[in-house]
Amino acid sequence: MELPEFISDWEKIWSPYDEDLYKEVLDAIEPEDVVLDIGAGDLRLARRAAERCKCVYAFELNTDIIAAGLKKYGQPIPDNLLVINVDARIYPFPDGITAGILLMRHCHSVEIYVEKLVDAGAGKLITNARWRFGIEVIDLTSPRIDYSALNIGSYACKCGSVGFKPGRIELLTPGIENIINEIKNCPVCQTV
Repeated sequence: MELPEFISDWEKIWSPYDEDLYKEVLDAIEPEDVVLDIGAGDLRLARRAAERCKCVYAFELNTDIIAAGLKKYGQPIPDNLLVINVDARIYPFPDGITAGILLMRHCHSVEIYVEKLVDAGAGKLITNARWRFGIEVIDLTSPRIDYSALNIGSYACKCGSVGFKPGRIELLTPGIENIINEIKNCPVCQTV
C-alpha cells in the first residue's frame, strides 16, 4: 500500500493523555498479549503495558521524545519492552502481535496500521483514532461488510472514517444508535 503524500503535522506531534484514558487502554490488555504500541511517545504507557503482558514493541519515530522519556523516568527499560525508533507506516511489524495500541486522535494512517496489524496476527486494536475521543477496542478478526450493504446506522471504516448512513425510517430501531458497523469501501475510500 502506498503511503499518503500528505501526512498531517498532527501525526508528528506527541501528546500525552490523561490517566483515565491510559487506564482504559491498560484494562484492554491481557496477560498473554504481545502488544505493538504505535507512536509510543515517551514510553510512559509502553512501560505500564509491559507490566501487564508478555511483550511490548514500542514504535516511535521521534528520537527526542524517546530520549526525554528515558531521562525523565530514569529507570531501566523492562526486559519485555523493545523500543524501536522507526516510522510505523513503513517498518515491518513483527509476527505474533496480538494487540495494537494507537493513541493518535489526528491519525491519517489508520488503514495502513490496521492492515499491518492483521498481517502480523493481531486480533485487536486499542485506539482513539477513529472517533477521536475515548477508547475503543476494534476486533480485527470480525468480517467487514461493504458500505453498500449497510442499510442504516453508524459505521467505522477500516480507513479510519466514521459516520452515519441514513436509510428508510422503518429501519430505525431501538438501540441502533449503540451499534457500530465495521465496514469497508466507505464514501471516503471511494473518493480516493
